[in-house]
Amino acid sequence: MASVKVERTEDGFVARNDRGAEVVMGSGDEQGAFTPVELLLAALGGCNIVTVEPLTAQRGHRLVRLEMTVHAEKVETSKLGPITITYDVELPEGDEKADEVFRAVAHRVEERYCTVSRALRDETQVILDLPG
Repeated sequence: MASVKVERTEDGFVARNDRGAEVVMGSGDEQGAFTPVELLLAALGGCNIVTVEPLTAQRGHRLVRLEMTVHAEKVETSKLGPITITYDVELPEGDEKADEVFRAVAHRVEERYCTVSRALRDETQVILDLPG
C-alpha cells in the first residue's frame, strides 16, 4: 500500500508521507516548489533509477556516475505527450561488459519492474472518493 497526504497550507501545497518526508508543490510560479507534472516525472525517474542502480551493481558493474533527465511536453492543456527518460552514465574503466549490462537492466526495469512506468503505460484506474 502506498499513500501520501496532500494539503493546502498557508504557503501553497505540501505532500507528506507516513515517514515524515515532505514535498512542496505549486503552480510553477513559486520558488522551491515542484509542479504536479514535475513530481510525476520525478516519480518516474526515481522509480527507474533506484531500481537500475542496485541491479547493475549486483551484477558486478557499479557505474561511476548515474543520472537521468525525464522530459515531457504538454500536447494539450491537460495532456502530456510521450515521456523520454535520458540516462547519463559514466562506466567503470576497463569494464567491457558494464554498458551491455546497464542497457539490459535499464530496459528490463522500465518495462517490467518500475511500478510508476507500468501505472502510466497500463493506464491505472483513478477513483475519486468525495465526502458525503
